[in-house]
Amino acid sequence: MTIALVGLGIIGSVWANNLRADGHTVRAWNRTPRPDFPNFTPDIPAAVAGADFVFIVVADPAAVESVLDAAMPHLGSRQIVIQSSTISPRWTLEFAQRVEKSGADFLEAPFTGSKPAAIARETVFYLGGEAQLIERARPALEPLSKKLLHIGPRGSASALKLAMNLNIAGVAQTLTESLAFARKCGLTDDVFFEALGANVSKSGLVDLKEPKLRAADYAPQFSLKHLEKDLRLALETAQENGIELPQTAALRQLYLQGLERGWGDEDFIGLERLLTEEKPN
Repeated sequence: MTIALVGLGIIGSVWANNLRADGHTVRAWNRTPRPDFPNFTPDIPAAVAGADFVFIVVADPAAVESVLDAAMPHLGSRQIVIQSSTISPRWTLEFAQRVEKSGADFLEAPFTGSKPAAIARETVFYLGGEAQLIERARPALEPLSKKLLHIGPRGSASALKLAMNLNIAGVAQTLTESLAFARKCGLTDDVFFEALGANVSKSGLVDLKEPKLRAADYAPQFSLKHLEKDLRLALETAQENGIELPQTAALRQLYLQGLERGWGDEDFIGLERLLTEEKPN
């Protein structure tokens, strides 16, 4: 297959390498040029023209829109645009309409799984749209993933992805606050994590972030700036649907503080530093 991979961030670069290792032709593009990346293609039209699949995995709705502005004149029938950026249902529906005017098909395919999962080919895709289209896209998605979940009609997968990321952010904040509390009370990390391992609140996020919290390692698996964007999109979507998310609104303010301190490109678990930094008198 010929595959265009648009967006060489933490996940996109791993997917490109995995697909290339499978023997596919992968044309890679990134907003910040990466000429040393294998088969880097300097412009979007050259990357997407004639590709069987076009993966889009970029930062936010504005970035997706920019990609589509450049790609649209070069898309056509039998191509499938696999939109894997985390965006909202409203943007998903708008972008799908634009893509389909070109004759190409649009598959909503946000995912869960950070860098380690992508490397291990254990991404879980949330898919919104018709079952027939999912089957056509299966050869591109299945080798990257451990599960393909058909969520429902178009827009539903984006809603679920935002819901899952709200949960991640909330669990992470509780984890860091409980750890900071335990440390301040004189408990060691060994005692805290052993007890947590036998507690009903133990989660997969604890397993993923425990080594980083112990070592104060904030190298990105999932960047703070991207999770803040997801909180913002979730709050916008909630407002559109007439509901309030008070905890999410409060939590987003902490993420904004992290961005103000220049932590945006680091892992979101680095937000724990807000709990321990010295406060001005």
